[in-house]
Amino acid sequence: MQTVQDAAALRAVIRGWRGQGQTVGFVPTMGNLHAGHHSLIKLARARADRVVASVFVNPTQFGPNEDFERYPRTLVQDQVGLAEQDCDLLFAPEVTTLYPFGAASSVSIHVPLLTETLEGAHRPGHFDGVATVVCKLFNLVQPDLAVFGQKDFQQLKVIERMVRDLSLPIKIMAAATLRAEDGLALSSRNQYLSPENRALAPQIHATLLQMRDLVAKGHARSVVEQAAASKLGRAGFEVDYAAIRRSEDLAEPADGEHEGLVALIAARLGATRLIDNLPFD
Repeated sequence: MQTVQDAAALRAVIRGWRGQGQTVGFVPTMGNLHAGHHSLIKLARARADRVVASVFVNPTQFGPNEDFERYPRTLVQDQVGLAEQDCDLLFAPEVTTLYPFGAASSVSIHVPLLTETLEGAHRPGHFDGVATVVCKLFNLVQPDLAVFGQKDFQQLKVIERMVRDLSLPIKIMAAATLRAEDGLALSSRNQYLSPENRALAPQIHATLLQMRDLVAKGHARSVVEQAAASKLGRAGFEVDYAAIRRSEDLAEPADGEHEGLVALIAARLGATRLIDNLPFD
């Protein structure tokens, strides 16, 4: 596996592949890779001739009181894992490569409506940063397809909408959430959990399963949401939201609407914020 840092080197490698008629799959990440990320590489590997991954901790998607500085940066470890998954090329740019005029002065992409609820309401500007950096990476790599995990469900929907609205010739593929044996969704932030909180964390997934079952039994959405938040609160979580939305556009479903839904939870345990979701399909 090759590792490059600048745009010219990245494009030279990809230009060589294109000259041979090969397709390119892309997996953008912020590094500190785990089995969940590796599953994205595996999916891209199965659908494209060549696979590019990026590792870039994007400053514009972190709020002023979030964990940008302490976000784990483990490039050497990530390189080993990617090579084991048969990734062909790692793009690990500096901030100046993606933000040549500085992050604060960058052109910004805003995806309306989808970014104004749930995570967007609790993390203002977050999805503008996500959409902007992903669009920049798409322009640099120009892949045929890109793979994103369903654990960040709202992010996936934002990227899908951006690609469609900007007419980008890229197929977006969703990879199922990878979980520990006790149900906790794999995440780089799990390592921040104390042993006591790690033992509590699987209750998020258990609550999502309960939300799905209650909706299937005909319970009102608002009652199910309130019960989920209360249950987690009693267990020691600080809940940002426990919501049931339409999978397609994250809009609130109508009363009696039971198909094409997703349950989403964001909650804190100590200083660690966890998110998870469960599509009902």
